[in-house]
Amino acid sequence: MKRLKVGIIGCGNISGVHADAVRKSQRAELAAVVDIVEERAKRAGEKYQCPYFTDYRDISNIGLDLVHICTPHYLHHSMAIDMMEAGLDVLVEKPLAVNTAEAEKMLRTAEKTGRKLGIVYQNRFNENALAVRRIIDEKRYGRILGIKGVLTWFRDKAYYQQDQWRGFYKTEGGGVLISQAIHTLDLLCWFAGDVEAVKGSIDTRVLEEIIEVEDTAEAVIYFKNGVTGLFYASNCFASNSPVEIDIVFEKASLKLIGDRFLLKDYGEEIYRQDGKKTEYKSYWGQGHERLIEGFYSDILEGREGNIIRAEEGLKTLQVIEGIYSSSRSGEKYFLAELH
Repeated sequence: MKRLKVGIIGCGNISGVHADAVRKSQRAELAAVVDIVEERAKRAGEKYQCPYFTDYRDISNIGLDLVHICTPHYLHHSMAIDMMEAGLDVLVEKPLAVNTAEAEKMLRTAEKTGRKLGIVYQNRFNENALAVRRIIDEKRYGRILGIKGVLTWFRDKAYYQQDQWRGFYKTEGGGVLISQAIHTLDLLCWFAGDVEAVKGSIDTRVLEEIIEVEDTAEAVIYFKNGVTGLFYASNCFASNSPVEIDIVFEKASLKLIGDRFLLKDYGEEIYRQDGKKTEYKSYWGQGHERLIEGFYSDILEGREGNIIRAEEGLKTLQVIEGIYSSSRSGEKYFLAELH
């Protein structure tokens, strides 16, 4: 079997999850790491026993098959476009870009070059999320009547000051919506379907002297299939509580709490599943390795059965931008207006 030669651009915290997944894979080998901070790049190169670089453009001609982009948000779209135009497939950590305009440029480049462009929404590959998706697909409890997502986490002054790009719309793209709650929004859309409109609001309630982005957001989400969703997210809590997603079906209700879920039929518990522990941050979930291995499998087999396509990343950005627009206007915002 051919082994893909992989490069990782960006050697911050999340890159270690990617590098470990590459090393465990029988389909790939880590051939290069890149970081603008030479000490960090060198340290990663020594740890993973591969060449290191400080300029990502230098890896475009060393025989790589694909790259993982694990850099600050504002660099995603330019790096992805450069790598696809150099003939490489690309897997991008969330968010796809800082706004929909940049995301759409990435999609056009993927289409023009014929390269695969995937987004890292690893929580879709958590065991609990996969089980919930099977329940939905099998329609065993009827159609979804409503869905709700709640995230209450903790981000303080030190968090934003450790990385100069955080806390600004130009470089981070937003606050709690795009950096913390984007996975929750993705799961709501993956479970309930495409979104027609949103009505919501954002605010900065604790760190208004530190950041320009929001630390709190709420919205009603109007899905095209008629389902109404509720969403709330805040970084103002004292700790990182497990994300909660509630789904009401015609014949049952389901509550997903962090790495486990509870299914009830008319109030009586009928199924409980506990998720596996992870060696990384708990809110990263257990899905990175499965997502990455699936991406490699699809590349080698010339298909797209496992890739979370970049279009899914664009959909979530459209919801986020819709909430921002609705907050400014105070009106319900239809996503079609973004085009």
